Amino acid sequence: MLPLTVQPLAVPRMLPACLGFVAGFIDACTFFALFHLFVAQVTGSFVVAGGHFSGLDETMLVPVLAIPTFFLMGLGTRLLLAWFGRTGWTALTAALAVELALVVAFFVVGIIGAPFVDANTPLAVVSSLLGISAMGVQSALVRLLMRGVASTNVMTTNTTQLAIDAAEWLIASHCKRVMPDDPGVQADYAAIRGRFTGLFSIMAGFLGGTIGGALGYRWFGLSCLIGAIAILAGAVGYCAWRAIQR
Repeated sequence: MLPLTVQPLAVPRMLPACLGFVAGFIDACTFFALFHLFVAQVTGSFVVAGGHFSGLDETMLVPVLAIPTFFLMGLGTRLLLAWFGRTGWTALTAALAVELALVVAFFVVGIIGAPFVDANTPLAVVSSLLGISAMGVQSALVRLLMRGVASTNVMTTNTTQLAIDAAEWLIASHCKRVMPDDPGVQADYAAIRGRFTGLFSIMAGFLGGTIGGALGYRWFGLSCLIGAIAILAGAVGYCAWRAIQR
């Protein structure tokens, strides 16, 4: 019988920060290489899809396909974990390996097809959908397998949450000064500080990735994706090592 639940892991803060960097890096590359396409999230694709249905925008195929592609990769990731029948570091290793394979495929197709002159050419569409697929897998695996970790590829909600956490940290700091001997206040302060710093590290990683991806694409073209591939390979290796240790 397929398991209905997946047990998330407490992962070191560096791992989601690295995934945030990878998402930002790939997003920046696709923005410049694939006609201002953002593969790390599909919010804008809903707007484009609406434009297509209303007849106001009939120019780009990929943003319309991005929504079902992202959805299907999230669904596929969950089914993969159910079929795999394992949780913990082994499951995380498998999910990250799938993402790595998709990024490698994106890189290969991108190198073959670049420079792209039309967003609707077959190689441009395939390359775009591979990038979107990789981010769909990453979005799902973080939500399913990493306990208490925010999204590593969608920064809108993260920015709102960071602002809320910053306000709550200020309130907790005040309470900590007023009631220094209250263990409940001390615990609340530590929890809020940990939540803020964890989320900040993801957002800083994503921003660093966008800068690195933009500069890398400017200097090396899509060949710069080797950097993102190396980081993902390192993440897979780390998770595999943790799985063996257990």
